[in-house]
Amino acid sequence: MGLVPEEAVKELQASMDQVEEPLKKTFQNVHQGYVTQTLVRFLKAREWNPSKAHKMLVDCLNWRVQNDIDNILSVIQSIIPPDLYRAVRDSQLIGLSGYSREGLPVFAIGAGLSTLDKASVHYYVQSHIQINEYRDRVILPSASKKHGRPITKCIKVLDMTGLKLSALNQIKLLTIISSIDDLNYPEKTETYYVVNTPYIFSACWKVVKPLLQERTKRKVQVLPGCGREELLKIMDYSSLPHFCKKEGSGSSKHSGRGSENCYSLDHPFHQQLYSYINQQARLRESVEPIKQGSFHVDFPEPPAEGEEASIAKTLESELQKFHNGNGVSDLKINDD
Repeated sequence: MGLVPEEAVKELQASMDQVEEPLKKTFQNVHQGYVTQTLVRFLKAREWNPSKAHKMLVDCLNWRVQNDIDNILSVIQSIIPPDLYRAVRDSQLIGLSGYSREGLPVFAIGAGLSTLDKASVHYYVQSHIQINEYRDRVILPSASKKHGRPITKCIKVLDMTGLKLSALNQIKLLTIISSIDDLNYPEKTETYYVVNTPYIFSACWKVVKPLLQERTKRKVQVLPGCGREELLKIMDYSSLPHFCKKEGSGSSKHSGRGSENCYSLDHPFHQQLYSYINQQARLRESVEPIKQGSFHVDFPEPPAEGEEASIAKTLESELQKFHNGNGVSDLKINDD
């Protein structure tokens, strides 16, 4: 018989109390003062098994120490040269559009239009981790303070506008990023809302959905059209991603003014992120010399078996069917 949640939390807490430096220090950056909520996240990811959750959490902390994740928000090389930084941002579309009425940050992701082809895999992985860390160490603590209660999760709205068969080329990178999130940032998303879905997505979702764990399936909601009506039930109009504000608004990559398009470097979120990294780099430079060269994070090789491997292989197979069946490299038929 498995442990009840309260007992599992106590057991995991007791084992984590034995952790020594430098793991204890990096654990503080993970929990940000909300230890119980953090332990619950790792327990959920391991079906409430304290020993498995402990191993997962310790592995995560070791990964953080080995890759200096605590200092990733002070890596000046990630924003210099500016042209490379802009190229990464323009091809890895993500932004903070606002907050739900419950105070959860709403992240917009241009899944269909992200080409991920302007820099090396390491730059995209670093960029993804930086936004994760900025979310967990700046955005979420600020939201918690504002609302006077722990806010430790976010909402993600995935825009599938422009999804093409060329996405086949990015499955390995997306699997790497997914593995990093699963192993080191578990249970950070309350709900995934998928909008503007073309036929190709619907076909892939049909074969992938049965492969997902039940708790993952419950988090994913595929909404009709741009999802505006459904999303307005949980957030104000001002917090809607720009691609949800108008039906048939076209490309989500460039629509809207810079201050409205949350992917744009002119949007307050990206301006604040850029300034924060720059500020933290200068503060760190005053204490220790800035290391020269690029900052690389070790990432797991895409698994050869298991849920993620099965999903990746199924997606690859389904996309290949479209390619062979249609004799074209792109398919963007909207599923109305």
